[in-house]
Amino acid sequence: MLNRYPLWKNLLIIFVLLVAGLYAAPNLYPEDYAVQVSGTREAYTVDQALMKRLEEDLNQSGVEFKSAELNEGTGLIRFSDSDTQLRAKDLISKELGTNYVVALNLAATTPDWLTEIGAGPMKLGLDLRGGVHFLLEVDMAQAVGQRLDVYVSDIKGKLRDERLRYREVEHLSDGRLSVRFVDAQVRDDAQALLHTNFPEFLIESADEGSEYFLYINLTEQTIREIEDYAVKQNLTTLRNRVNELGVAEPLVQRQGRNRIVVQLPGIQDAAAAKRIIGKTANLEFRLEAKPDASRVTTESYEFRNEPGRKATLEKDIIITGSNVANAQASFDENGMPQVNITLDGKGGQMMSRVTRNAIQRRMAVLFVEHKSRIVQQNVDGETVEKRIPYTEKGIISLATIQSTLGNSFRITGLESSQESSELALLLRAGALAAPIYFVEERTVGPSMGAENIAMGITSVQIGFALVLAFMLLYYRVFGVLANIALTLNLVLLVSVMSILSATLTLPGIAGIVLTVGMAVDANVLIFERIKEELRNGLPPQSAIHAGFERAYSTILDANITTLLAAVILFAMGTGPVKGFAVTLSVGILTSMFTAILVTRGLVNLAYGGRKLNKLSL
Repeated sequence: MLNRYPLWKNLLIIFVLLVAGLYAAPNLYPEDYAVQVSGTREAYTVDQALMKRLEEDLNQSGVEFKSAELNEGTGLIRFSDSDTQLRAKDLISKELGTNYVVALNLAATTPDWLTEIGAGPMKLGLDLRGGVHFLLEVDMAQAVGQRLDVYVSDIKGKLRDERLRYREVEHLSDGRLSVRFVDAQVRDDAQALLHTNFPEFLIESADEGSEYFLYINLTEQTIREIEDYAVKQNLTTLRNRVNELGVAEPLVQRQGRNRIVVQLPGIQDAAAAKRIIGKTANLEFRLEAKPDASRVTTESYEFRNEPGRKATLEKDIIITGSNVANAQASFDENGMPQVNITLDGKGGQMMSRVTRNAIQRRMAVLFVEHKSRIVQQNVDGETVEKRIPYTEKGIISLATIQSTLGNSFRITGLESSQESSELALLLRAGALAAPIYFVEERTVGPSMGAENIAMGITSVQIGFALVLAFMLLYYRVFGVLANIALTLNLVLLVSVMSILSATLTLPGIAGIVLTVGMAVDANVLIFERIKEELRNGLPPQSAIHAGFERAYSTILDANITTLLAAVILFAMGTGPVKGFAVTLSVGILTSMFTAILVTRGLVNLAYGGRKLNKLSL
């Protein structure tokens, strides 16, 4: 029978539309402004007592909040507006200090029954609402200082290779390197050797009593190159870390000489993002000093998990975390967290060379973390805040070397599975070339976000209303059916975008407006074809059937060419262009489904199986 779908096809369309409605529904629930609190280490946990204290502090300060909740060691306090959220964040940060991460967030209000089936709202880009903006500053002095520490090891190795005896190679507090000798001729030979092998050095010699010195500075050009490398390497590392977080359409770019902007649209766990992005943790592998190590420079460090217990280590570093090619968190045979390490070629060679001659000695894994604290100082009678950088070092593990180590081994002694996962992530993403500090953290201003959203919604509403009115006036009953299909198309588009966790930006809204026009274009083609068949003398039922069948190829051709253009835009474009391409691509697919299947199904329900003398078209 003409213009009748079989039962299974009707049920399939109804099922798809019901599922689409469910997964589009979370977008009806606006997010709450929130402050998220988590500990920097296992020792600093967020519990009910801490949350109660924070609630009392907020009440005493007159800061109103909607609710406070604790979930798996992370505290979340919800607020009604962004101004209150910012006030609360400043208050909580001062209360907790540097041992906790206090971050801005947007908390979902989607009902539990929807989240249990995996339904969630679309993420909005920073040009709308719902993202985090970080401004980070690279510590240039530390970048140069770390490179000088590397030069200390390089100089020692070069002098040992040439059998030139020296007393000490030292990194001085004024930013110079000092090499001390007991023989003037050896000092002069060393100066010639270093001048040949290190053209970036400015070397001066000095005699001080019975000792002879070389003082080494870096050239201005070398310092600039080190600083530029530090920023570029930090950019790469931060991009890797952001990619590990799985953030859609992030922005990580340089700003000025020593600053980096990180924007994370639609981020759901801002505290974790801040903790991972800002963490300048690295590893150093060192041998434990021998009891009679009078000729070797040593340093003493505490164990991170056992305060009061110390070990004395050689100052020379075997390798650092920058030599790690891959790292994966796992558990040992006792269920304790560990990180499986794979070194790059250079790191494997260095590890093998040192451990080959250190069997039965112990090797320490030293956890190095660069931090900063804000202190208040009195300058000319005024109190100003100043950032003071400092470094924390603690031993993770100290194990006996049983055999020569190669490219693969494991690190144990970690506090928790969270720490092992984060350490593995940081090592995979690469070490930061220099410490970075948070200069600014904010969300998009509420006025700008609200204005953009309002303009975007208004543009969709106006375009949608004009299309509905045109279809209703021009095609009458068929226009009503097309309008129903068009409405369902928007629901389907929103649901697919939500399922894909796509980030909606202002250009993406433009893609939705364009999709509305393209969706109705397919219906216009079908209806005009039906009218043409009626003019050719076909009866109404046959005209409907022929109109849909003969319009398919035209609709398919038009949509495929547009889809190809959208794919090219996605492949070649960046940022907002990608957002537009994603929305357009999804819209093309959903509009084809609704124009061809849903509209046909509605027409079949209205006219199929009936005796018709004329059509309201």
